[in-house]
Amino acid sequence: MTTAGWIIMCLAIGGMTGLLSWCIYKVFSTPGSTEHLHAPADIDTHD
Repeated sequence: MTTAGWIIMCLAIGGMTGLLSWCIYKVFSTPGSTEHLHAPADIDTHD
């Protein structure tokens, strides 16, 4: 693989890993996220 290929591959993997890490951080660090649920947890479908 050429040097340019290695650079592009490392940037792509690093970018996706960084994005995943940021998303996981935002999910676990948002205070009061349970108050922003759009549906009740105990939905009764009457089936």
